[in-house]
Amino acid sequence: MMQPFRPDTLLRKGLKLSHLRLLAALAETEQLTLAAAAIGISQPAASRLVAEIEAIIGGAVHERTGRGIGLTAMGRALSLRAQRVRLELDDAARDMAEIMTGGMGHVRIGTVTGAALDRVLPALQREQARHPAVTVEVEVAASDQLCDHLLAGRLDFVLGRMPEGPQAQMLTYAPLDGEPLALVARHGHPVLTGAPTLEAALSYDWLLPGEPSLMTRTVLASLQARGLPAPRRRVSTTSFMLTLALLQQTDAIAVMAQAIAQQFSTGPGAALATLPVPLGIEVEPYGMISRERVALTPAAQRLADQISAGHGPQIP
Repeated sequence: MMQPFRPDTLLRKGLKLSHLRLLAALAETEQLTLAAAAIGISQPAASRLVAEIEAIIGGAVHERTGRGIGLTAMGRALSLRAQRVRLELDDAARDMAEIMTGGMGHVRIGTVTGAALDRVLPALQREQARHPAVTVEVEVAASDQLCDHLLAGRLDFVLGRMPEGPQAQMLTYAPLDGEPLALVARHGHPVLTGAPTLEAALSYDWLLPGEPSLMTRTVLASLQARGLPAPRRRVSTTSFMLTLALLQQTDAIAVMAQAIAQQFSTGPGAALATLPVPLGIEVEPYGMISRERVALTPAAQRLADQISAGHGPQIP
């Protein structure tokens, strides 16, 4: 019977940073050849490291499967932890760089569309006014994709919804806002004449994300609960630019987060019009998602705090 590991067993047996680098790469690629290339060593050198790791843990790291080579349960568990160690070291380097440069830093945010305008944009304006040397990278996508990038270390934190499955165990979540939806069309759309109704809007093409998306499932379920049919035809796209082009050039109607609808349908020269139809549909709340037990860099923590605090005027 294998003896249980003590907390310091791996280090006492000789586990090194070179082992962790390879294991972290294996967590991402699950292929020894790709992992070796990722950390800049030859495959024979990677094989020697694997042999050393297996001698330390007393078991196999990878095994041959029907599709080639895959990680064993022990290899996967150790690789995921090694990936976390590597990410912590990367973040430590960023922390030190920010301390040395004073008020500088780079923050990587992932966000769903509604939160991008409702929460992220005002916080970015305040951060730019207070710390102009801080650069920010914002990725707008679906929650599942953003959480994958968060766990891979490509994002500092995410405004979105928790994914299902085992990856949720490696994340923390703090709820922020619900996401009410609105209907948007071009100015002069036929449904805007007279008294617009939801039933009238359903006779036109609707622009929605693909069927698996949370927004589409929520909208269709809400229509069904009201005894209403689905739109006569749906055009599925996740491209916001294509959605804007279709809205301006056709009689299609789009379902958008209310924050986005207001941004593009208010003020002089507004490109679109929000239909005065009581849609009354709200997607489940989004929240602040971060890696479990991982401290944000100073610049990222400052921006996360501003986003969590909510709306407010730009502060000079």
